[in-house]
Amino acid sequence: MMWRDNGVTDSFYAIRSECTDVPKTRFKIRAGKTLSARRWNAAFTQEGYLDMAKMLNRIQRGGIHPSIRGEVWEFLLGCFDPKSTFEERDHLRQHRRAQYARWKAECQEMDSLIGSGRIITAPIITEDGDPIQDPLVLLEANVGKDLPFQENDSPNSDAEDNKTRANTLFDYLSKNPPTSVLDQRKGSASTVPLDKKVIQWKLTLHQIGLDVVRTDRTLVFYEKQENLSKLWDILAVYAWIDKDVGYCQGMSDLCSPMIILLDDEADAFWCFERLMRRLRGNFRCTESSVGVETQLHNLASITQVIDPKLHQHLETLGGGDYLFAFRMLMVLFRREFSFGDSLYLWEMMWALEYDPEIFFLYEEPVLGNEKNNEVHARLKSISQCGKFERENMRNGPKNQENLPISVFLVASVLKAKSSKLLHEARGIDDVVKILNDITGNLDAKKACSGAMKIHKKYLKKAKKT
Repeated sequence: MMWRDNGVTDSFYAIRSECTDVPKTRFKIRAGKTLSARRWNAAFTQEGYLDMAKMLNRIQRGGIHPSIRGEVWEFLLGCFDPKSTFEERDHLRQHRRAQYARWKAECQEMDSLIGSGRIITAPIITEDGDPIQDPLVLLEANVGKDLPFQENDSPNSDAEDNKTRANTLFDYLSKNPPTSVLDQRKGSASTVPLDKKVIQWKLTLHQIGLDVVRTDRTLVFYEKQENLSKLWDILAVYAWIDKDVGYCQGMSDLCSPMIILLDDEADAFWCFERLMRRLRGNFRCTESSVGVETQLHNLASITQVIDPKLHQHLETLGGGDYLFAFRMLMVLFRREFSFGDSLYLWEMMWALEYDPEIFFLYEEPVLGNEKNNEVHARLKSISQCGKFERENMRNGPKNQENLPISVFLVASVLKAKSSKLLHEARGIDDVVKILNDITGNLDAKKACSGAMKIHKKYLKKAKKT
């Protein structure tokens, strides 16, 4: 049966009716080009082995049908080995779900709001670990308790009424504190001081909440409190297990699609965790630098090679640090594309970059599985790699880490806007404005094609120098 888009793309990621200025989705489901559920299911053998190479070609041509996007992403991001069986993957999935449940339970012991279905957007403790007994904090921490007034009381009450309500709430919740606050009081007692790592984690919880309530708010999906709390829970658990990085602004934009595409919270967590394996270097900060600065430096080097005039112009304007490209690299163009198009861009990027050894690169030996304990010294088949990775294998620098395709994507955007930047930009503010104007006007497939051309050109020129 031939099938075409007919508006089905937008129906998967419905926009709230009041949001009228959202960029239109350009991605279209195209018969014979987009990876369909039928073709995806036919790619598995009876045992469950997957011919990933054929899938990569289809994804690079036309993306993935929204109905199977989540399960395909699990392979693209390295959650599963294509050469594993259905039984092996199911065993691994159950193991990971149990691991996530343990981590979440550990977080719940530190703060009972985790998994409660609520989120917080105000600090709950001081930097010394003492609980903050503020009416707003107590209200947000209030889980399942009857309030001394109705939650749907008019928000238009006058200032005196609001003050009275706040005082009533404070008195009530001070006498009837939620479990979360009681837990904090116990933990902050002088005899049982909170560990510094626990304090640091608790200090991030409201920061996560502030970002969560702003993330993809144009989507109908996030009108449901349960979806917001699921996003908050995943980010809170991740912040606890990755103590070197914790939580940083922008992570909610990267995690949000996983919540939407994968129904099971644990599966969404692991998909996000695998994505962070690629990107966590961008979020690592020291007293003297931010992790993404390395990628910005790489971007400067690429631009200097492929468009020296533009690079010189940007340096003259004081933009030689390329900080104007910070957002594109940190959240992978989430702000420059519509929600649907950003997903299309991501899957094409991952298909182009695909390395068949990615699963073994990320996966720690688990379950006594001999596959995971092997030393993978064998030469990987170039035919099983994505097009970008194949180019790196043929022409990339030896004994040097290859640059991610995201850097070349930004370079392709700069190259496309080179003439405008050279003739109209008279300061960094102009550069930012010109680049902001691309929002909703970029074609994901053309951007990837442009990145591939620049990548090839850069490798050739770099070889000569």
